[in-house]
Amino acid sequence: MKNIFNNQTVAKFGFVLLLFVLLQIPLSMVSNLISERSYRLEEVRNEIARSSTGEQRIIGPFISVNYTEMVNHEGKQYFTEHRQYILPETFNFNADLESYAKYRGLYQARLYKADSRLTGTFDLSPLTQIGRDKINSASMVVGVSDSRGLIKLNKMTLDGKSIEIQPGTGLNQFAQGFHTNLDFTQLLAWKDSTSNNGSADIKLQPLTFDFNFLLQGMESIQVTPIGKVSNVEMNSLWPHPSFTGDFLPISSDISDKGFNAQWASNNFSSNISQLFERCMIDSGRCAELDRRQMGVDLIEPVDHYLKSHRAINYSLLVITLVFASFFLLELFQARLMHPVQYGSVGLALALFYLLLISFSEHLGFNWAYILSAIASTVLLSIYVGGMLANPKQGKLFGLCLIGLYGLLFGLLQAESYALLMGSLLCFAILSLLMLLTRHIDWYAKNADHSVINKDVPPELENDGQ
Repeated sequence: MKNIFNNQTVAKFGFVLLLFVLLQIPLSMVSNLISERSYRLEEVRNEIARSSTGEQRIIGPFISVNYTEMVNHEGKQYFTEHRQYILPETFNFNADLESYAKYRGLYQARLYKADSRLTGTFDLSPLTQIGRDKINSASMVVGVSDSRGLIKLNKMTLDGKSIEIQPGTGLNQFAQGFHTNLDFTQLLAWKDSTSNNGSADIKLQPLTFDFNFLLQGMESIQVTPIGKVSNVEMNSLWPHPSFTGDFLPISSDISDKGFNAQWASNNFSSNISQLFERCMIDSGRCAELDRRQMGVDLIEPVDHYLKSHRAINYSLLVITLVFASFFLLELFQARLMHPVQYGSVGLALALFYLLLISFSEHLGFNWAYILSAIASTVLLSIYVGGMLANPKQGKLFGLCLIGLYGLLFGLLQAESYALLMGSLLCFAILSLLMLLTRHIDWYAKNADHSVINKDVPPELENDGQ
């Protein structure tokens, strides 16, 4: 054990390891800078949402009916007001999303304009249970999470007839959106028919709706499948969708030209009628209804801050390989390198990541990576060539380093296979290092250094001192 601690090679290895640990300080500073800039991006997106529109959620249409009922209590008659909600029998939502970027300084947020259409039918038979004379008012309501995004209301019809739209909903649970007041005496056809037992029956025709509007939002749009049978379809030229909510699409087509997705549900799978009724009775019990969504996020597959974070995760591998190559060079060529030289090379490698995040905010990640890799490689090639007094070896080192940066760039571009490719790369490099050093007698290396030191003339030792 004492021989191990007196081994000059082991001592040098320990010092290089210490230097490697110290280099984590500037790397952690760069990593914190990336986190800070990423946090600032989220702040900018929130600012854009406050000054423009945020994520959108659509719920409706549904019919809200206010009626008065007479109650007898202890011989006295009282009138109480009630509210009943009718959900559509069929519900269809179609949207064509046009995405665009909005900039604030160096940062951007992805917004969209959704050319939206709501169609379907209502079964108004529940109104017969209330009684025509008891109904005070009725309205058809569509809730929108951020009504500032209602850029334009196009054709809005009930039973094929144009209607007047009013802002707001009049409901605490869904305060923003729009509604239309319903006049049953004019809008609907009440049909009296006589049943087999001679009693009078009141039947209502189904009510169809067709609402067309242009909705603006940021990054995300979600729809509540409010019908007993619901169908949702969305498409966009944006090629990077992320489907959200409790329901995944039953079919989707995603390519470089965009995406198209369809959802379908019914009241048995969504339990939407009970969840809606529970939410309207108590606004504190709307959480589960809020999760019953069909939606999509328009995302950047891997933004430059996330790529920079991933790149700096591979910094340990890059520095380890460079230091290992220098260490092996000392072993095989018996050429000692000063710790300052190790430190200078390590700082140059760490500076690569600072250049990367700085350039990427202006040029995009790909060009930033290329320019940073070239700058780092040229600098280190010149330095290593002078350090070894051999320009050819400096150029060879530069070729190896640019090849390593190229491999890492491929890993960063991969989404599904990044972990697999990174693991295989680490295994291949470790295997190569073990094969190269498998015949080295580390104790003999210490003896060689001792012989070299003994062969040095005393006057040279004095000069060195």
